[in-house]
Amino acid sequence: MDAVFLLGSILETLGICSQIKFVRLSLMLGVLQTDQNLHIRDEHFGNVPVRIYEPKHPYTEPRRCVIYIHGGVAMIGTIRAYAAVCRRLALRSGTMVVNVGFRLGPEHAHPAQHEDCLSAVEYLLKEARNYGVDPNRIILAGDSGGATFASSVCQNLLSRKDIPKIQAQLLFYPFLQAVDVTLPSYQQNYFAPILFKERAIKLALRFLTEEMVDFKGVMKNAHVPDDVSVKYRKWISADHIPEEFKKRGYVPIVPAPFSEKLYKLTEICFQPTFCPLLAEDHIVQQLPETFLLTCEYDVLRDDGLLYKKRLEDNGVPVTWLHLKKGFHGILFNNDLMFFQYKEAEHAMKHIVDFIQRF
Repeated sequence: MDAVFLLGSILETLGICSQIKFVRLSLMLGVLQTDQNLHIRDEHFGNVPVRIYEPKHPYTEPRRCVIYIHGGVAMIGTIRAYAAVCRRLALRSGTMVVNVGFRLGPEHAHPAQHEDCLSAVEYLLKEARNYGVDPNRIILAGDSGGATFASSVCQNLLSRKDIPKIQAQLLFYPFLQAVDVTLPSYQQNYFAPILFKERAIKLALRFLTEEMVDFKGVMKNAHVPDDVSVKYRKWISADHIPEEFKKRGYVPIVPAPFSEKLYKLTEICFQPTFCPLLAEDHIVQQLPETFLLTCEYDVLRDDGLLYKKRLEDNGVPVTWLHLKKGFHGILFNNDLMFFQYKEAEHAMKHIVDFIQRF
């Protein structure tokens, strides 16, 4: 994966192809798109393209459905790239899986991604029975940036009285906040594979601004006004991270001087639709039962830990699985280039067990 990003960077420097488009295309190569045990078809939920994975085994009553929102920093993931993940979920759990093909950045700016995901979920909740789905057995899932949108959509739908409720949410190594990127996991996994800190910040800025800006300032929280930092410290702080997750090293870092320019470029980072961890308690306490997967070698580990605490503090049932040898994107990479990870198989078993409860 690192080689793919490097080659993409070289091609962009030479003016041949943007790094984002090269990585996006590379992730789709060699991914099997069919399965003899599944009915797989492409449709549109309203204006949003989706791919539906439906087990071929007969069923006598409306079935369960998982709406899956793929990761990829909202720029490099696609329906095709996530075919293996969705096939595996559908087959192992005996569940219809719908993968949402939301508009990608940087071609389409936020909140296009949130709007597409929300629109697709609303559509299925209303039309569930036309697809053989029980509207009261719909689960929302996502990984990485996809878990961001799964979380924000779930929060957004809480006030709706005209459609059924989402029964559960599954969040795999989610991105949930950008108020503090100096948490222990960001320090410990500064050079961790797949999504090391510098890459995470650069990709996020690419999505937000379509250009490279002062990522070094953002890496030290220069984009966060003092009043915002103080406001959210009650939820986002290393003080809320259990001590066992600081053993690999953590040193409190003094933020860089505040930059008004960086703040203006990253303003959406302080909106719950982009950073769901910022939602108020009266929202969080209404959320459905949650499955939360975190990985030790992941800069986003502490986002998950902080959300776990907020959910539990607000009385939301949480099934938490932490992979001590896991890394960011492990479920996706388990199907990439024939790699197989025991930790990924362990996680998939727990995910399937959780899904089958509904």
